[in-house]
Amino acid sequence: MFQEGYAPPPGMNDYSQGEDGGVTFDFDDQSIRKGFIRKVYSILMVQLLITMGFIAWFLFHEPTKRWIYANAWLFWVALAMVFVTIIAMACCTNVRRQVPMNYIFLFTFTLAQSFLLGVATSAYDVKAVFMAVGITAALCLALTLFAFQTKWDFTVMGGMLCCLLMTLLVFGIVAYFVRNEILSLVYACLGALLFSFYLVYDTQLMLGGKHKYSISPEEYIFAALNLYLDIVNIFLYILQIIGR
Repeated sequence: MFQEGYAPPPGMNDYSQGEDGGVTFDFDDQSIRKGFIRKVYSILMVQLLITMGFIAWFLFHEPTKRWIYANAWLFWVALAMVFVTIIAMACCTNVRRQVPMNYIFLFTFTLAQSFLLGVATSAYDVKAVFMAVGITAALCLALTLFAFQTKWDFTVMGGMLCCLLMTLLVFGIVAYFVRNEILSLVYACLGALLFSFYLVYDTQLMLGGKHKYSISPEEYIFAALNLYLDIVNIFLYILQIIGR
């Protein structure tokens, strides 16, 4: 790869030249990436278990549900915590990279988000919630396997997905004020579709390898947060569709 007597620049020692002349990752880099993926999914599983615990608690424990409805201020406190923690983790590198600060912020965000999800799902029928959970689990598993296997590179679609997200946001505001049943259903379907694409996009960012863009192994908290938000949004949109 390098001419005789030429010293490779810093950071290039982890790469080698493949038989086809392309650049390939060596064993150490692949090991780091695999460890990073395992760490992200371990954190994600803990987040989802906490969330499912809150949802089950609010669905099946009637005194808790009545107490929460009687103390609506808790909803706004949890919402404020969600915004503060997610903005801190998204904007401040030290917050999401330094241990144990990154775990504290992520755990606080997960608790607040799980509380909000528990409140939201308590307004729906138990059967509808379980159906939404099952469909979300099957869909997310299929999309994850697709992201691992497909040769299509979704990491180049970040700009387009961001534009579609802004469009969906405006559409959601219109649907909220218009209060039309069909419009709300279309909005929920488009939301589930968009965050399905986001799940594939964020999964491939985590995988790295031959994809054009990848996330640094130091950003395991950020990667887990992205996947968690994708799954939560898919679940909420599917629940909105079924709940109707």
